[in-house]
Amino acid sequence: MDAQSAALIGAGIAMISCIGGGIGVGIATGKAAEAVARQPEVSGKINGVFLIGIALSEATAIYGLVVGLLLLFK
Repeated sequence: MDAQSAALIGAGIAMISCIGGGIGVGIATGKAAEAVARQPEVSGKINGVFLIGIALSEATAIYGLVVGLLLLFK
């Protein structure tokens, strides 16, 4: 196996992290909606925690994207 083939396989594996980011955002959205439905008076606090969670979850997907692109265009 040459270096180009290994880089393409590595880029494909790195892109799998985007699936994890999507699943994380979906779970966080569902739980935030449940929490607001249960206690609407604290929706502002829930939104703040929700946005921080989404940012951390999406960061892993972005890191995977960057690694995949670096491997693809090295």
